[in-house]
Amino acid sequence: MTLPGPASDDHDHAPVIVGTAGSFARSVLDERHPALIERVRQATPYPPEQQRALDALLEEITEGVIEPLDEAEPGAGQWRDEPHYGQRWPDVPFLWAESFFYRKLLAALRYFTPGPWQGVDPFAPFKNAELASSKLDDELSALDRLPQLPSEEQDRTLLHSSLWGNRADLGFQLSAGAEGLGARVPGLVVDDSAELWRILAVARPGMVCLVADNAGPELLPDLVLADHLLTTRRAASVMLHLKPYPYYVSDATTADALACLDRLTAASGHAADVGKRLRQAMTSGRLILRTHPFFCAPLPYAFMPDDLRRDFSTARLTIMKGDLNYRRLVGDRHWPATIPFTEVTAYFPAAVAALRTLKSDVATGLAPHALEQLDATGEAWRTSGTHALIQVSV
Repeated sequence: MTLPGPASDDHDHAPVIVGTAGSFARSVLDERHPALIERVRQATPYPPEQQRALDALLEEITEGVIEPLDEAEPGAGQWRDEPHYGQRWPDVPFLWAESFFYRKLLAALRYFTPGPWQGVDPFAPFKNAELASSKLDDELSALDRLPQLPSEEQDRTLLHSSLWGNRADLGFQLSAGAEGLGARVPGLVVDDSAELWRILAVARPGMVCLVADNAGPELLPDLVLADHLLTTRRAASVMLHLKPYPYYVSDATTADALACLDRLTAASGHAADVGKRLRQAMTSGRLILRTHPFFCAPLPYAFMPDDLRRDFSTARLTIMKGDLNYRRLVGDRHWPATIPFTEVTAYFPAAVAALRTLKSDVATGLAPHALEQLDATGEAWRTSGTHALIQVSV
């Protein structure tokens, strides 16, 4: 899984993001990862063997250098020839360091090892708590107002709900409308939504690939959007791409998608109708769940394997959800923020759209005046999650 070099010499001016002192990447490595180990430890009563492995991982990421997976670890061969072993965690590409941390965390917890802990999602307690939240009841009941909205406002509301996830919930958007959304979260720095809908406005609908990001309250609006694409005949089918195993705390797996479907169908009103339609769509093959090992690889999509490229190439549109997918789509590099999104995604085999709340340093496709205004605020707009974008490349 060695990270290849740039796609061309023209990209040499955009260095790969690493954990430079004082950077957002460094704060993730120095603060977020150690805190996550403690959260996982507290959430599940792991036995002494796993506790010791967590201690060792914590010591490695805070005081040591990167060590390879144990040879006995299932799948260790896929990580055998990495060039980063023996280096400090902040000194290697941030995308690789994050990915390998989560792989080592699963190894410490014996997720892949045959035995009683095999397949136990260490992040399930966090996901389940979010999905069981009573706040979601109000959000799902707000869907009852959706059919009353004009069709264009339905489109905008559901697209923005999928974009913002649980930062601006369905209940707020359906009661306040698009203007209310803008008043609450004014940080939409790029909006290519008109182009997105134009691509889907064809006489004969095709397949839409939806590459999921987070589970729970953020996957629910993705599923509602998928239902909307199917019922309005913008899509003949939706292929929902999920992680093959737990990754990045809240990333959605097949089990998470099924849990969200159960949450919808157990609700009342329009939410239950959505859930029932999606279940029927699964049984008829119009909603297809897909996983691929590449979704947990420390690589940009420019280096996707051929079988995944074929999926995307046959889609009318691929929608990439979330920050991690964006980093992999454009490359986790210090791009000039005004470099065209279409330029850095020119390799993609078909039309692609990014729905992303900004939670990391990488940014592309901003207008020069917008970048100037954002930088003038003095705020951490790239990493605070208060800004977002909808970008399309055809």
